[in-house]
Amino acid sequence: MKNKVFIISDATGDTAQKVVSAALKQFESPSILIEIFPSVRATETVENLVERAAEESALLVHTMVNPVQRQRLHSMCIDAGVIDVDLIGPLMTQLSELLELEAKKQPGGLYAVNAEYFRRIEAVEFAVKNDDGQHPRNLRKADIVLVGISRTSKTPLSTYLAQRGFKVANVPLVMGIEPPEELFRIEQDRIFALSIQAKALFRIRQARLQTLGMPADTAYGVRDHIEKEIRYAQQIFEANTQWPLIDVTDRAIEETAAELMSIRKKRKAQT
Repeated sequence: MKNKVFIISDATGDTAQKVVSAALKQFESPSILIEIFPSVRATETVENLVERAAEESALLVHTMVNPVQRQRLHSMCIDAGVIDVDLIGPLMTQLSELLELEAKKQPGGLYAVNAEYFRRIEAVEFAVKNDDGQHPRNLRKADIVLVGISRTSKTPLSTYLAQRGFKVANVPLVMGIEPPEELFRIEQDRIFALSIQAKALFRIRQARLQTLGMPADTAYGVRDHIEKEIRYAQQIFEANTQWPLIDVTDRAIEETAAELMSIRKKRKAQT
């Protein structure tokens, strides 16, 4: 039978889980089961969990920020013969004395601080999953959709915007292949078209071919083929004038992103 640790928190329990996991790394192959009980605030719930901990001989670890709830939990553990470890109470007491301030006693403080961080992580994962036209069905979930031919900075721009919390998908325009139908079904004000001048694209693609060790006369890097691709993209852009057209020629990703966000902000203000 495995040893057990119950983690009780009036927020997410993430803090206690990380501390317990860090401590367990100091032991050789620990046989232990961790159960997390988040958002625990009702007295009845606390009582039930203490009873379970007693029945299953579990160590009870908690991060209850409210001192009344914390003391009540500790008293219950004493009465039930359960060993409890208060991870946050002593620290809050010492900080309160040091700062000569009273703690807010607000559950979920760490989670609130990190909410933006987790949103950005989710956005980056979305951008990676929906890069280069993958999973067109997810276009409806995107905050921003970038459209353009190869080497118009779609991927790096997607990543840059994702790191700022926006869910970004990008769709490549390829001659002979129709853009996905989903592109025209979503809200069109989320879509931004990226263009580039032929001379700059020729230079970029030649450098790319050289890096890959491929012949310079590969169609991908031939000037005539590049101009045909650009004309093909222009036809699509002209047919969808609601897509703002941004020229990325010799521009840093930050510059392109700034223009895109400016357009997006103006559109939202108008609506």
